[in-house]
Amino acid sequence: MTILWLIERLLVKPTEGTLTDVVITADWRCNGSQDNYSGTCYGSCSFAPPSGSFTTYEDLTEQQVLDWCFANGVDKTAIEANVSLQIENQINPPVVALPLPWVPVVVAEPVVVADAAAE
Repeated sequence: MTILWLIERLLVKPTEGTLTDVVITADWRCNGSQDNYSGTCYGSCSFAPPSGSFTTYEDLTEQQVLDWCFANGVDKTAIEANVSLQIENQINPPVVALPLPWVPVVVAEPVVVADAAAE
């Protein structure tokens, strides 16, 4: 199974004290895939104004912002488990819809169409 984390959008305060372009919210997504099956989970994570070191907006990396999300309440393990379970439930559905037992099953007879060119 392949798991991929993405940052899809950043919300930024143009100014925060003496700082510029301060990220206050990140919209994230966790995608998973296995063969022809896929699962996803998404959300947002908000951040307090920076109090220590500050990385300029232009120098941010996606991994850095993901790490902020994981440090601010986004439960990476639980979300990846959720995405994995979505895929597992597609492969082995925990609930299925069976035909109603009192409704007779109708099997259609194949229709043979004559090929006029063969005659």
